[in-house]
Amino acid sequence: MDNTPNPSPRWRSPLGIFMSIAGLVGLYYLLTEHLTHLTQAIPYLVLLACPLMHLFGHHHGGHHQHGKNTDEK
Repeated sequence: MDNTPNPSPRWRSPLGIFMSIAGLVGLYYLLTEHLTHLTQAIPYLVLLACPLMHLFGHHHGGHHQHGKNTDEK
């Protein structure tokens, strides 16, 4: 048996709690002060998302092997 104590997760440490709160405050500031910029960028983000979805989405589909027998090695 290993008697070493399990260390607490990083986000439960005082520094982790501080960084989480600082991140939430920063997110609140960005949403309240820059919401207009974000709403103006939405059409461009949608246009950018379309080719990215096509580029990365086709790698996970089917992988068909046309004309090859799957039993052969």
